[in-house]
Amino acid sequence: MEERAAWLRKEIGRHNQLYHDLDEPEISDTEFDALFRELVALEEAHPELRTPDSPTQRVGSAPLSNFEQHTHQVPMLSLDNAFGEEEVGAFCARVSRHLETSEAIAYLCELKFDGASISLTYEEGLLVRATTRGDGERGEVVTPNVKTCRGVPYRLSEPFTGEVRGEVVMFKRDFESVNAARIAAGDQAFVNPRNAASGGLRQLDSRETAKRKLSFFPYGLGAGVLAETQSGILARLNELGFKRPPDAKVCRGIEEIVAHLHLVQNERAQLDFQIDGMVVKVDELALQRQLGSTSHGPRWAVACKFAAEQAFAILREVSWSVGRTGVITPVAELEPVFVGGVTVGRATLHNIEDLNKKDVRPGDTVIVQRAGDVIPEIVGPVLAKRIGKVPKVEPPTTCPECETALVQDQGYVAIRCPNKQCPAQIHAKLIHFASRNAMDIEGLGEKQIARFLELGYLNDIPSIFRLSQHRQALVELDRMGEQSVGNLLTAIDLSKTRTLDRLIFALGIRQVGERTAGDLAKAFRSLDRLRKCHYDELVAIAEIGPKTAREIESWFEDESNQAILDDLVAAGVEPEEVAGPISNAFADQIFVFTGKLEKFSRETAEALVENMGGKVSGSVSKLTTTVVAGPGAGSKLAKAEQLGVEVIDEETFLSRLPEGVSL
Repeated sequence: MEERAAWLRKEIGRHNQLYHDLDEPEISDTEFDALFRELVALEEAHPELRTPDSPTQRVGSAPLSNFEQHTHQVPMLSLDNAFGEEEVGAFCARVSRHLETSEAIAYLCELKFDGASISLTYEEGLLVRATTRGDGERGEVVTPNVKTCRGVPYRLSEPFTGEVRGEVVMFKRDFESVNAARIAAGDQAFVNPRNAASGGLRQLDSRETAKRKLSFFPYGLGAGVLAETQSGILARLNELGFKRPPDAKVCRGIEEIVAHLHLVQNERAQLDFQIDGMVVKVDELALQRQLGSTSHGPRWAVACKFAAEQAFAILREVSWSVGRTGVITPVAELEPVFVGGVTVGRATLHNIEDLNKKDVRPGDTVIVQRAGDVIPEIVGPVLAKRIGKVPKVEPPTTCPECETALVQDQGYVAIRCPNKQCPAQIHAKLIHFASRNAMDIEGLGEKQIARFLELGYLNDIPSIFRLSQHRQALVELDRMGEQSVGNLLTAIDLSKTRTLDRLIFALGIRQVGERTAGDLAKAFRSLDRLRKCHYDELVAIAEIGPKTAREIESWFEDESNQAILDDLVAAGVEPEEVAGPISNAFADQIFVFTGKLEKFSRETAEALVENMGGKVSGSVSKLTTTVVAGPGAGSKLAKAEQLGVEVIDEETFLSRLPEGVSL
């Protein structure tokens, strides 16, 4: 039996590759199904024969109660975007300038898959963990779900240890067949393949994930060593058992990049999966390390986003939406139109200034596009099709939700509702607080929040943490039940210990996005210290300007906001505090690293400087205290000498580290 099971595993794996990767099947579907059923029967009768790399794992396993969190060995950073050839050229120019070279640089151009990013951890060639991107630092462990994806090897052909990064997608043909099956079963069809793929990875029951027929394409490594170039990594991953991503090509210089970009754009419609652009990466890993990263993403890569797909639609009316901070936003209500792969009935007009500039009016034929292939927006009206004299759209003077008189703060374009008890604001604040990038409360989405508000179970942010008081009433609601309510309350409990930056972002302070929330968390390190912040402390933070500092100070000075924080703390919300620097050896010092660093990577050195109380800059100025120069240092070294800034080599930098601290 053991030999038969081993043979079946190997044979089924071979036929899977022939069918899915090479499109050269040797046997019929019926014959394949017979082999698969035999292996399933053997493993059910003799569980000891089931191995971690068995192909039966692709059908899914028993449901999980929740997802374990995992910290990535190397953060999964976002990429900066480039729109059009000019911005791609500007990216290449920045790379050459940063590397201080005029020689042609090799770039790997890859398809930008429109799916969900995943990190696969292998130990000695065996898949041990699959993790979502999450917030870039930490993601959710979704190993059983990813095991159902085609193109994910359970066991590699070599004993590789490291993290393989890639994208999970749903093929268009699978999207159509899965939607047909859902409609036949009376379920709601998926909106697009990307949402189906992303949602599939976060199913607690991996058998549901298996039904979505997802596939995986690798695009690089998070950890581990396979080659010295990005293109070499893809070749080695293919040798290890991964599917080779199509249309990946090494290009030298902007002309070759643009030519390949045009080729990909022309082939886009014929691809059997969705893409929303092309990624351009410096091919040589040594140069990638020299270029380093910002807090947002790598300097050595850029996402060339394709021009959004556009369509014509009739504008029925302009409605007004109330956001979480009370800002009133114009929204275009459209005759439904299919654009960028989805049906669009509403589109943003951003703000009143945008509305006035575009001057769209009810009854107009307007151009609709999905910006970045995601957010529907109005480009403008087709004036030749405007019928008669239609008056301009005038902004409201009272809140469309609570009828409070609207205000316009000095220095701001937007008009807003000042009523903090406005139902629309409360609704929007709750949605934001529970959202994925904020407190990430699984199961508390827009529809559930609206429902709980209507029933009186929610009325403000702290009331989220009192939902357990209504457990029995929630269980008795339609489409809830004991398991759903249990999962929701567990998710709420788990959110109590999110990191400080996520809580700050979740509070919805005006002018405070994810990055500013991170800056505040690093500067104050605890909620208690942040609650006592003053303008002078805030404006001293490098990335926070006077306007934002005033908004933050004003928010924390408001007694009602302090009361919300008191209620959150009383409910058990204890955000994970940010550790301070390991020493103050580099306090008040600003370092710049330039040239080829041979003894350590730029990222390692920069992280160490920050952990020791110092700061790192990408350019030399009169504020710079020390420049660490390696071989090939150019303009930065010259500027440092011109300004009289101290210049040291790597050995000297290492000698200044405190005793016991090393790279």
